[in-house]
Amino acid sequence: MSTTFTIDAATSRATPVSAPAKRMTVPAVRARKGQIAAGAGEPLVMLTAYTVRTAQLLDAHCDLLLVGDSLGQVIYGLPSTVPVTLEMMAAHGAAVVRGSHRALVVVDMPFGSYEASPEQAFASAARLLKETGAAAVKLEGGEAMAATVRFLSARGVPVMGHVGLTPQAVNTLGGYGARGRTQEEASRIVDDAQAIARAGAFSIVVEGVVEPIAAAITATIEVPTIGIGASAACDGQVLVAEDMLGLFERVPRFVKRYGDMAGLVAEAAERYAAEVRSRAFPADEQLYAPKP
Repeated sequence: MSTTFTIDAATSRATPVSAPAKRMTVPAVRARKGQIAAGAGEPLVMLTAYTVRTAQLLDAHCDLLLVGDSLGQVIYGLPSTVPVTLEMMAAHGAAVVRGSHRALVVVDMPFGSYEASPEQAFASAARLLKETGAAAVKLEGGEAMAATVRFLSARGVPVMGHVGLTPQAVNTLGGYGARGRTQEEASRIVDDAQAIARAGAFSIVVEGVVEPIAAAITATIEVPTIGIGASAACDGQVLVAEDMLGLFERVPRFVKRYGDMAGLVAEAAERYAAEVRSRAFPADEQLYAPKP
């Protein structure tokens, strides 16, 4: 059953924008590469979003919103992204599409939903696009996934690639450390990005690599790179919004906190608890008086 439907702005707490603006498109994202090179375009801004309200708050500031499989850890408290399912991605993807009107929405393909064959990948991608209304999917992997990227692209599925530190492969990689510290691995990551770009990816996330690798990839492929723990030379940047907002005490080295939402939430909860216990809340202004 499709999870795509319209929220009634008159009755919903979510209050979506009633007059949608024109969304960023896949061709516009791809074109940003040349614009940046010509000095006529700004770097792409991408953040993760998993809910309607988060999407609403981030939409005006982002070119792309990524419904990342990082929701496994951020929303569900899972130890990694590996257990995330298509059902989870479809539900959260639909929520983010409903909550946004400007940004291009990309949905992660979860582990096990695309690796077996291009045909499996197409079935999973088609489901995500149909059920969410998103514009594109993202999948991890390099040369091994090039044939799949080509297969999807030829069938009308826009694909964002992802190379370097690939969280779905955490069991193979042995952890979340930066990649590319040896010349052999560095060359392989560059080759991976080039293979995915040639196969038709419209952009590529470069995650958790030593800085010169990200700069080299950006200089040698014809589609935009979006860095996360990579390089300021990338054509754009992405962070997990909850990390950027300061909702977690422990964050990776590459995260810059732009707020202290954890502190604000804790402070508000402390004040609420104190007022409930002292019977200061609810006060008269929060109560319904009988009709005279």
